[in-house]
Amino acid sequence: MKKLLYGVVGFSLLCGSAYADDEFLMADTSDPLYMLQQDHLLSTTSVDYGNDILRLGQSFTYGLNDRLNVNANVHYQFDFVHHRRERGFSSIELAGTYRAGLADDNSARVSSDVLFGARFAGNRHVREPDFAKSTYFAGLRVGRQWAGVSLSGTVKSTWVFDDTRGMSYIDFMPDAYFRMVDGWRLGVGATIRVATNPDFDKEWLRFKLARQFGRTQYAATYSYEYEREESAVGMYLNILF
Repeated sequence: MKKLLYGVVGFSLLCGSAYADDEFLMADTSDPLYMLQQDHLLSTTSVDYGNDILRLGQSFTYGLNDRLNVNANVHYQFDFVHHRRERGFSSIELAGTYRAGLADDNSARVSSDVLFGARFAGNRHVREPDFAKSTYFAGLRVGRQWAGVSLSGTVKSTWVFDDTRGMSYIDFMPDAYFRMVDGWRLGVGATIRVATNPDFDKEWLRFKLARQFGRTQYAATYSYEYEREESAVGMYLNILF
């Protein structure tokens, strides 16, 4: 892990240390600190496969103003292991991100976001928390953006209300995101989940490689889960309107 951390820091220095202005970041939709401008709409279509489960997703995010984004998304998953019957629609998620602290307001150039949202009416036959009857979450993200790299950390608490899977958990999510030459982007991150039900404790290592063409980004993703030694691959398409 130390070698990975040193590599991330060294690579960030190679990508550039100058502060990135708003115009430069306006269309970089894969940045974990990305915020939509007022009246802009972002469509994200995703597909991923792992543990014999194929998941499809669609998300729409709208900029109410330069500091508040709202989001709605839904997923469908198909389980190729028939006896598990882990297939169906997830709950519809309604969420928001509010930029509570602007980078221009402090000498450290650090921005902070408040995250909040809820999910309702998931498929009761699917065991993962995203498919529970009702879920509420809130969190805080802080980070800084330079011309070549963005670094952020997020803490998110989630409360799941369900007859069989009721629980709460906390996610700790550090992320590093690199802007490279010719529109290429590289993201490296982790998610550490601590749940009141130990069966849902997880530790992910996440990677994404994106290529930007104007206001569109095509990306490939890979994640590895240490607790269960499982991996997943995926793709997503971001279109900014």
